[in-house]
Amino acid sequence: MSAAPSPWTRRHLLAGLSAVLAVPTAMHAAPTVQGPRVATLDWALLETLLAMKANVVAGAELRQFREVAVTPPVPAEVRDLGLRGTANFEALIHARPDLIFNSNFYASSAPSLSRIAPVETHSVYVPGQSPFALAAEAARAMGARLGLETGRQLVETTEAQLERQRQILASGGDGRPMLPINLGDARHYRVFGSDSMFAEVLARLGLDNAWAGATAYSAMAPIGIETLATMPDAWILLIPPHPADVPETLSASAFWNALPPVRAGRVLTLGSVNPYGALPAAARFADLLTEGLLHARND
Repeated sequence: MSAAPSPWTRRHLLAGLSAVLAVPTAMHAAPTVQGPRVATLDWALLETLLAMKANVVAGAELRQFREVAVTPPVPAEVRDLGLRGTANFEALIHARPDLIFNSNFYASSAPSLSRIAPVETHSVYVPGQSPFALAAEAARAMGARLGLETGRQLVETTEAQLERQRQILASGGDGRPMLPINLGDARHYRVFGSDSMFAEVLARLGLDNAWAGATAYSAMAPIGIETLATMPDAWILLIPPHPADVPETLSASAFWNALPPVRAGRVLTLGSVNPYGALPAAARFADLLTEGLLHARND
């Protein structure tokens, strides 16, 4: 981004928020379902199928999914298969799926899954490849497989949303990079690098990622909190969930309060977002970040 333009005004804030909220995004889709009965262990595929209004009958760790991913909503009738790595196959049999979507994360479960229903694999997180592009490819492919136009529409809606928000943010700003992190405790954090969905969203919004170091499958952890001192110009983006005691501990920390971004009020605590999500997670992160920056810069 270029050097700091003119400050945000309340008019910018109201116009920006109106533009963000006026057009429905993929994650605001109605919960009606269509087509073949489908199941998945993978959260990125689960949120994609839910946003597409597919007929999802089973998924894994749904209680945690509702807390971490937040959106799209999971209908109450979707059967919970337990842990993603050790799914309850008996529960999956009772869900009677016509098709199971799987990813590289759960490839070891494919032989067992294939004895229950046909399995089709789509992976969003592959080293060296763009998660946004793979998420879009998965949405289109699953939509075509299920005979749903909503797969293609999800891609188009998400891309249009990000472009709209890029234009909003381009009309003001301070040119500073963004540092998306998740706190592990008061002394360590997980940072999301160039191969993460968060970084791809930042780029599409015209924003830079402050983390230039290496990552593994989108993130790097644990990173000592002292390294935040090496990025004094950044906005710190706190992405929950965090341990419950961490915010209070940090608020009393002399080191934390001495960090330039903290002193300058450049810390945004966003809502929880699935860090290994697909297009719905990208849309949610973009919404939360855009709204947070508009409020912060107006203040």
